[in-house]
Amino acid sequence: MRVIRTDASSGGSPSSSAPLPLSYGPDTGLLDRGYAGSCSAMLKVAQMLLLLIGFICVRSSQWTDHNAYSYFEIVCVYDLIMIFIFYIIYIFRAYRKLTCIRWPLAVFGFLATFMCFLSIWLSYEVSCNTQSADATM
Repeated sequence: MRVIRTDASSGGSPSSSAPLPLSYGPDTGLLDRGYAGSCSAMLKVAQMLLLLIGFICVRSSQWTDHNAYSYFEIVCVYDLIMIFIFYIIYIFRAYRKLTCIRWPLAVFGFLATFMCFLSIWLSYEVSCNTQSADATM
């Protein structure tokens, strides 16, 4: 709970036990330090690190010419970018300024986008396998 001091208080000089003005609270400044140390932020950082490690491992593998590896790379990079964008939005409190976006629904938009990418990939995979089977006959 935070108490905000106003100028309409009873007279006298402020004592040492008076609450700090709003400009000195934890919500000021460019970064939200409360969010940066939260479990949600640490989870996002851990996810980004794991995705980056996964991408580097697959990229440096000698079997990167398979379609499954390319798909894994695309998914890793896409998720890494998406999580990074959400991390930046929350760390800089941009969600407070972007009131035209309903943030809980935006997550569903990202999931729908991912499902569209999955659908495109599966269509591509079926199309390529059908063409390669026809070419061998």
